[in-house]
Amino acid sequence: MRYMLIMQVEPEAAARAAEDLDMEQVIAAMGAYNESLQKAGVFLSAEGLSDAEEGFRVDFTSVPPVITDGPFAEAREVFTGFWIIEVASREEAEHWAKQCPLGPGVALEVRRVNELGDFDMPDNEWVAKEQEWRAANS
Repeated sequence: MRYMLIMQVEPEAAARAAEDLDMEQVIAAMGAYNESLQKAGVFLSAEGLSDAEEGFRVDFTSVPPVITDGPFAEAREVFTGFWIIEVASREEAEHWAKQCPLGPGVALEVRRVNELGDFDMPDNEWVAKEQEWRAANS
């Protein structure tokens, strides 16, 4: 099973971090965490995200969709990065999520990544194309 660990940071925590944290220490802690995931054989990918001010949101409530530039004032938390891990169980995903070197004002939302088998559509043309694409690119 694959799980995505989505890092969410409260704006106040991000402001404190920008002032108080030593980026060398942050990078070292994250690097050590990533290395432990790699050594355990569960690491698939990880990426940090740019500041919300550089982002935009696409709202599909209307046609055509509306683009809104960031930052997003209504956001209680900002997504700042993610990991994708492959583990045998939810409990193992919980274990690795709890090991992440984060602090107050930061949370990880952990979600299982759907697999093609989650969609009971064996005759669907697009599911078949997705299976072919994955087989060719793995």
